[in-house]
Amino acid sequence: MSLCLAGAETLRLAVTAFTLAWTHSVEHVRWEEDWRLTPAGLELVAARIRGSGAGMEPPPGGALVDGWWVYAPRLPPQRALVLAASGATGEGWTLCAAGRCLELGARPGPAVRLMPCP
Repeated sequence: MSLCLAGAETLRLAVTAFTLAWTHSVEHVRWEEDWRLTPAGLELVAARIRGSGAGMEPPPGGALVDGWWVYAPRLPPQRALVLAASGATGEGWTLCAAGRCLELGARPGPAVRLMPCP
């Protein structure tokens, strides 16, 4: 399986798992999510929040580990993730996989879609 990123241009990554990270634009708190590609779509495996803030409380079952609220979200597999690219938040999204990281959506432009490649 491969991950396709579609926005202003299309990129194909030969990976089966990735971490998506960003900083909340208002609370300035770091979020990270671990995803894997499955035949059913993109599956959210684990998530971490570096602190808390308004509307960002960890869900039940979350545990504080080394300053991060860690939890296992309950979300069905997703066909795609759509990442806004407003350029208004000061930074974009960071996608890391196979030891490499890409910055997405830091400048104004079309949204970036993450999905399993056909």
